[in-house]
Order: sequence, then structure tokens, then C-alpha cells
Amino acid sequence: MPTAEGEIVRCSWSGTDPLYREYHDLEWGVPVHDDRRLFEFLTLEGAQAGLSWLTILRKREGYRRAFGGFDPEAVARFGEADFRRLMEEPSIVRNRLKISSTMDNARAFLAIREAFGSFDAYLWRFVDGTTVQNAWRTLSEVPASTPLSDVLSRDLKKRGFRFVGSTICYSLMQAVGLVNDHTTDCFRWKELQR
Repeated sequence: MPTAEGEIVRCSWSGTDPLYREYHDLEWGVPVHDDRRLFEFLTLEGAQAGLSWLTILRKREGYRRAFGGFDPEAVARFGEADFRRLMEEPSIVRNRLKISSTMDNARAFLAIREAFGSFDAYLWRFVDGTTVQNAWRTLSEVPASTPLSDVLSRDLKKRGFRFVGSTICYSLMQAVGLVNDHTTDCFRWKELQR
């Protein structure tokens, strides 16, 4: 929705950074059904804990290289030598717990794929396969977590995942389109209702 001046209206969090705007305009909230991309978002959301999302976006290519293009089968095979290599890798967040959790999460991810046929099938069952269409007018109305993200977080933890607290899970849900949390004045809100 353009303003009277012809500018496109976006969610206020997208700011002015071109990388952030591109992510907002093309990816955030778009339903994802590809397991490798879901593993990527799960990993990046966990890496973001305590940091800005823009920091993680700037390191995204480094993460892709360091974690084998987010192939969960490859990451599940990572061992001690890979862990040491990743701890020295400047293009990612070098946090021991976040790196080891990514390796553990890859193994848990594969167990879910085995049980449900795909991580996609597992994840989307939490919303009955359909994006939850919210109608927040302002950024201040958007919650950091919800009862549904609480349920997802508990279930992931029970299955051996780490760095999957309710807030991280809700960010994942927003990023991969389980919920449409663009504000109602944002041009993407209406587009993603289709």
C-alpha cells in the first residue's frame, strides 16, 4: 500500500537497511514447505538468540557455507573436528552452545522426518496446514510468543531440540509463514492472505 507520497508501506521493523527490507519483502511470512529451508530457519532463529536478526542476515551466507548448505543429514554427521572448525569460523556466531545445538538439532530433525515423513509435515500440523492470518495494526500488538509457540517449543524440546524456546519458536513460525504477522498497513499483509 503506497502512501500519499507514493512510498510503499512496510512493517516498521524492516527499517531502511536494504538487506533487511529485501528479507521483509521477499521472505518473511512466506509459507515454506522445503525441509532444507526449514532447517535453515530453525538454525538461524536459534543463532539469533540475544542478537539482532540483521546480524544473522549478514552472516547467513557464512552459515550456509559452514553448515553444508543446511543439509540436515550432513550436519547430523558433524563430529568433534567439525565443531572445532566451526568455533574458528569468523563468518558465523562462534558460540559453543549454539554450534553444538545445531549439530544436535540436525539429528533430532532427521528423527522427526523419520517419524512424520518430513519436518514440513510435522511443523505445519501445528496450524492444521494453513497460515494463521493475524490482523495486527501496530508492531506493539505483535506478541513475542503465543500459546501455540509454547506447545511447539515443548514438543521440540521433548524431541531433543535445543535453542527452541517459545520466543524462538514464534519467530520461526513468523519467518516460515505459519502465521502472517505483517501489520495490516504493510503491503505484504494482504499479499500473503492469498
